Amino acid sequence: MVQSSFGSRVSDPVGTAERSSDGNQFVVFMVENEVFGVEMTPVQEIIRVPEVVRVPLAPPCLEGLANLRGEVLPIISLRRIFGFPEKGHDEATRAIVINLGQPMAFVVDRVSSVVRAEAEQIQGVDGNIRATVDSELLTGILREVGGLPIVMVVNFGSLIARMFGEADMAFEEAVLSKGEGAGSYEEKEGYGDEVQLVSFSVEGQEYAVEINFVQEIVQVPKLFVHVPNSPPHVLGLMTLRERLLPLISLRTLFGLDQRETDDRSRVVVLSLEGRTLGVVTDSVSEVLRVPKELVEDIPALVAHRGNMGEIKQLCRLEGGKRLVSILSPERLFQLSHVKEESKVAMEMEDRAKEKTALGGSTDEEEQVVVFQLAGGEFGVPIESVQEIVRLPEGLTKVPKAPGFVEGIINLRGVVLPVIDLRKRLDLEECERNERQRIMVFALKGTTVGFIVDAVTEVLKIPKRKIEASPRLSVEQAKLMGRVANLEEQRRMIQMIEPQQLLGEGEYTQLAQMG
Repeated sequence: MVQSSFGSRVSDPVGTAERSSDGNQFVVFMVENEVFGVEMTPVQEIIRVPEVVRVPLAPPCLEGLANLRGEVLPIISLRRIFGFPEKGHDEATRAIVINLGQPMAFVVDRVSSVVRAEAEQIQGVDGNIRATVDSELLTGILREVGGLPIVMVVNFGSLIARMFGEADMAFEEAVLSKGEGAGSYEEKEGYGDEVQLVSFSVEGQEYAVEINFVQEIVQVPKLFVHVPNSPPHVLGLMTLRERLLPLISLRTLFGLDQRETDDRSRVVVLSLEGRTLGVVTDSVSEVLRVPKELVEDIPALVAHRGNMGEIKQLCRLEGGKRLVSILSPERLFQLSHVKEESKVAMEMEDRAKEKTALGGSTDEEEQVVVFQLAGGEFGVPIESVQEIVRLPEGLTKVPKAPGFVEGIINLRGVVLPVIDLRKRLDLEECERNERQRIMVFALKGTTVGFIVDAVTEVLKIPKRKIEASPRLSVEQAKLMGRVANLEEQRRMIQMIEPQQLLGEGEYTQLAQMG
């Protein structure tokens, strides 16, 4: 028996036969009623087909990426490689894991048996086989083995080189050029007159905090530790990567009706002078850059009488039609029960550190903005994102604009070209909806917006969890050369290198628009 990537166990016919070193044992399998074989040596294991994460810009034969006991595993369809019709997976479907330096799993209709072939039963490929499968993908044929008249032996080395070989060079180029364009993420001149805010909603009202206080944005935990005698707005302590932080509900703090959290609810993690605090919101909206003249302080008397002690400023947008209340992290941290729970959290952490002092170590992290696209999760370095804005009701079309540009928007007097990231990654299109956002990047001196399905969180990922992605195609290797493999959460976040979102010619076309 072998362990599949998500815990199911399946019979392994390979394991029932003695592995020999003479190369004369073969795993026999079926694809579209054709009988194939592979030498035993590169076969690592045989598993049920696991859940997969789709990979944009990958070859059509790739079904996706899966997690095999902590290792990223490409899942490849032999039906597609051989040009056979598509067929859904059933109880007999298996994935044969071939390891020729990097494990890859190949989906077959059924694994039949393990056979031994004598030297006289192994022959070269003749013309009769070419009508079924490209002879370059075969190393030979077996005749009259295991009660089978003919078994075509697949050359997985040639197959992998043909399907994915070009990506190796692209990956190396991407690694070598990673340092190019340094400084492209830096703030532009003039941003000193603006304030950058992370906005979120509570009961339909929009609030925000200055982005320099936001450590990250995460999903609401299912479990947290309740502390006795705490007021209703203090939910308790939550665990965030082996650290504890107090968790408060803005709904309860503002005297609103409590409700169950859902998949849109988020915890905005605030950081101040080494302390952290989790603030539960209904949803996170966007990242705003707002001219300072649109921000005004709330008079102290009004704040006191209106029970608005946690709100320090108001931001008037869209000619005053849109009001955003800016919260004061300092005042949130000064809440008496937050202080008490922070003290409890620090004491618990200190005790945990004492227990692990001898073997403990700090883990470097990378902070990324996570967004959704066609059901998959993707991430970009937080420093690459200038801001995140709502998608307007309509984009303005520009005559003679490059075909890959959906339209433009006016972003505080600046013309911003907007590109649909689904189209850029050759994913199926979808109708516009309220969850979509425009992520704004500064790419090689050009400011560009990309439409994504939703921005879900800001996440700190230990660097040990980020690894090189399997090299699947030239574009994929350059654009998504890394993947965050969060095995404990059963998540796989594909890391995008923003500077590779557009080609050199496309940058030139965008520059000409300005």
